[in-house]
Amino acid sequence: MAHIVIVGASTGGLPMAYDTRSILEKEHKVTVITNRADFTFVPSNPWVAVGWRTRADISFPLEPYLKKQKIDLIVQSVEEIKPDESALILDNGERVEYDYLVLATGPKLAFDEVEGLGPENNTVSVCTTDHAELAYDKWQEFLLDPGPIVVGAVQMASCFGPAYEFAFIMETELRKRKIRDKVPMTFVTSEPYIGHLGLGGVGDSKGMLESELRNAHIKWICNAKVTKVENGVMFVDEHNDAGDVIKQHELPFNYSMMLPAFKGIDAVAKVGEDLANPRGFVKVNEYQQNPKWNNIYGIGVGIAIPPVEATPVPTGTPKTGYMIESMVLAAVHNIKNDIDGKAPDETATWNAICLADLGDTGVAFVAMPQIPPRNVSWMKKGKWVHMAKIAFEKYFISKMKKGTNEPIFEKYILRALGIEKLK
Repeated sequence: MAHIVIVGASTGGLPMAYDTRSILEKEHKVTVITNRADFTFVPSNPWVAVGWRTRADISFPLEPYLKKQKIDLIVQSVEEIKPDESALILDNGERVEYDYLVLATGPKLAFDEVEGLGPENNTVSVCTTDHAELAYDKWQEFLLDPGPIVVGAVQMASCFGPAYEFAFIMETELRKRKIRDKVPMTFVTSEPYIGHLGLGGVGDSKGMLESELRNAHIKWICNAKVTKVENGVMFVDEHNDAGDVIKQHELPFNYSMMLPAFKGIDAVAKVGEDLANPRGFVKVNEYQQNPKWNNIYGIGVGIAIPPVEATPVPTGTPKTGYMIESMVLAAVHNIKNDIDGKAPDETATWNAICLADLGDTGVAFVAMPQIPPRNVSWMKKGKWVHMAKIAFEKYFISKMKKGTNEPIFEKYILRALGIEKLK
């Protein structure tokens, strides 16, 4: 009997647990370790921040659903990873031994890399549901005293979609409340151009998103490095393509949401360079295995992927839902291969699919593969994307409650977009 331990229970860890239980023989033990007792659907956090959703709409307790699938749950943080001993030390001092370890931790949010950034300081966040609820509290205060908004993503950020989404969601809500005219909006991003998305652009993402921002009367600053944030003022250095500072901005705001850079969690980073890169992300090979400790696998946002290209202000590469789904399937099959005495042979599909809500419309992006040149570089806009994202939220949550191991993106999203699977 093998013991498979999965650290993390979000959009990577929970499907990993279900797939592991479904694909491996029932004699094997599966344990999920997470610092949160509930699953929350992270892509819906921007809606929570303006009151379009509540925590109850997008979350459910993990324990009863995992128990139905005969998956053990430990609600603790991991303090230390001991790869040579195949063991974890938890915050409460408990030692958990494993035969296979899957790190689906998600990121550490690096607010500390910019002075004054983050919910404990001068900006809000939609990275977690806790943060989104705090953002909603601030949003309600803002509506009583509307003024300038600054929204976007700082240097080294790798997740740009939610910044665009939240900008347009706020803009839509302000129009509904008939106070849009009282709120100047500026989009600040480390991307070299609007619509870069950490992917080098997808289709005509640049032209389309620039047009949407213009139509919504949202100004933008690209190649932007946020140097510090004070109460009500953001300091931004704007760079040219050579990386030289060409303008310094002091942007006043009554409300600001800026996505931070991501890092790997402390327990991973502390192991050192054999497990983690300098940012603390898990090093993996094409089979999702760590090159030194082959019984450690990494999936999701917490793994090391190089930037698609060098940019004047550093940006990272996003890990989207379809990519994570394919990492999960590869990791499960390769664990099964190892148990069966076979070599790993399953690789992830490094394609990017994104359904981005723009308030009352939306845009779908498909990049296959994510790094150009591509076999498919596709983008479509329309209200149907907004409706599709709402439907997908409900569908994904229902499937997670049922313990499904269906490849949701591959089976449904690609089919809905009329695109065949490509590797």
